[in-house]
Amino acid sequence: MSENINHPDHPDPFPPIEDSESGETYSSIRSLRELIDLASGRAQREAIPQEDSRLAEILPFPFLGLVGQMEMKIALLLALINPAINGVLLLGPRGTGKTTAVRSLLDLLPEIERSACFYGCMPEDIQAGGIDAVCPDCARKYAEGLPLTIKDRVRLVELPLNAKLEDVVGGLDDRALFHEKVRLKRGILAQADRNILFIDEVNLLGDDIIDATLDAASQGSYTVHRGPITATYNARFNLIGSMNPEEGNLRPQIMDRFGLRVIVKGLPEARDRLEAYQRVRSYLTNPHQMIIQYQSETELASNEILTARKLLPSVNIPTEIAHFGIKIIQHLHIDSLRADITLFEAARAYAAANNRSQVELADIKMVALMSLRLRRSSFMTQYFIDQTSEDNDIETAFNNL
Repeated sequence: MSENINHPDHPDPFPPIEDSESGETYSSIRSLRELIDLASGRAQREAIPQEDSRLAEILPFPFLGLVGQMEMKIALLLALINPAINGVLLLGPRGTGKTTAVRSLLDLLPEIERSACFYGCMPEDIQAGGIDAVCPDCARKYAEGLPLTIKDRVRLVELPLNAKLEDVVGGLDDRALFHEKVRLKRGILAQADRNILFIDEVNLLGDDIIDATLDAASQGSYTVHRGPITATYNARFNLIGSMNPEEGNLRPQIMDRFGLRVIVKGLPEARDRLEAYQRVRSYLTNPHQMIIQYQSETELASNEILTARKLLPSVNIPTEIAHFGIKIIQHLHIDSLRADITLFEAARAYAAANNRSQVELADIKMVALMSLRLRRSSFMTQYFIDQTSEDNDIETAFNNL
């Protein structure tokens, strides 16, 4: 952590945590990673059975209650801190907690400024294109000094495997047609704007869904044409996917859209597997009690993510550190510039998570594996070798003739 952490103007972002049941106080936490280690390593208490209320509630498993899988946790938190990382792909066998981990992010998702307008008008639209860049209602609000945005928590939007193309991009609103009106309804991609779009089993999606998602992800918006109506929607989402490689490969063009790639394996230690079982059993028996046990750490982690997001714009990478990162990428013969972007943006996020405004070599090393793995292509390597040989033959022919 930085030297000014206990300065009066910079309150300690990691105040002591008192366990609500045992009364034990933890005061030595000095980084987001230490907080994860502490919460993850806590032994699970026996849950008190609860009566069935017969009401469905969204009660995600506590993120900090997940056992092990440190790389997966770090990758997901870095994606929350810095959307410029361009998402996370979790690869591993069934039952290793990939989907549970993503859905557990609900209590950690930060707040953002979101447009209060149906058309998605934002103050930056006026700064970039003038007052005509927003709708008349927002132009009036801006002139009167009224806010165009509201505080809202980032949401987790899931794209189900059985979704149709019209569900994903949007289509005609059936309710409007009933009233003899023609109107388009927003699709899943538009709903995911400035949110997290989660695709479970992403390698099993249909090609048309994948293509639409790729286009929206690359452009940050997409256009829908339905008869005489055309509508353009923002789709600036953070993409998180999971897959089991045993069930099929992922097309290279969508693999390249994921910044961080995490290999999720089963827990190797018997005690960790037993602890994971006990936590799952406790959660199924009484999810409310399980969530309360991690409430203090969850709130602390959520606040720290917000602090890191605010610090992120001021985090810089020294030139010598950046050159070292580029040398690693060149040494690995990785062609895609997305590797450079992911490596540096992940390192900046990791530095911000540790309350530092300058990236260190240790930050690059920490995120290198998840940023650079699965980026080399044996096909392209052989292709370039063959092309170089052909170019040499052409030059030789000119020289000899």
